[in-house]
This record gives sequence, C-alpha cells and structure tokens, in this order.
Amino acid sequence: MSQHMPSPETATARRVKLFKNGRNQAVRIPREFELPGPDAIMRKEGERLVIEPAPRESILALLATWEPLEEEFPTIEDPPPEPVDL
Repeated sequence: MSQHMPSPETATARRVKLFKNGRNQAVRIPREFELPGPDAIMRKEGERLVIEPAPRESILALLATWEPLEEEFPTIEDPPPEPVDL
C-alpha cells in the first residue's frame, strides 16, 4: 500500500517526528514544508511554535558589517565630454 503525499498547495498539517540533537530538541521538516535559505525565525504563540523563513538581509545591513578601507584611491581625470553635433 503506497502512502499519498499531499501536494505543497494542499499540505496544511502533518504529524512529524521530534528528536534530540545534543541538548536541543529538533524536528524533521517534511519536504512539502521546506523553507528557503539557511535560516528561519521561530516564535511561540501560546502553545504553538511558528517557524517562518528569515527575511533576507539587506545590502545596507551587510555593508554596515564591513570594515572601512584604509587605502587611498588615485585621482581619476574626468574631463567634460566633447561636444557632439546632432
């Protein structure tokens, strides 16, 4: 007898296995509930755990973590453009 796997569009609930990973409890996330990216946000709402994709970090947040450059950049000539006859 084969098991029917619900499609991602119709999957609303599924019993999952909990297990220990070191001193933490972990859950196996079925393929139809797979989240994008390497991180997720988890919060507790009453007795429920809600797991959702972590928002992508903005480029400005990434740039804010970089150390400033200490090197001098050469001066680059930027003459005005030559006139063009249209």
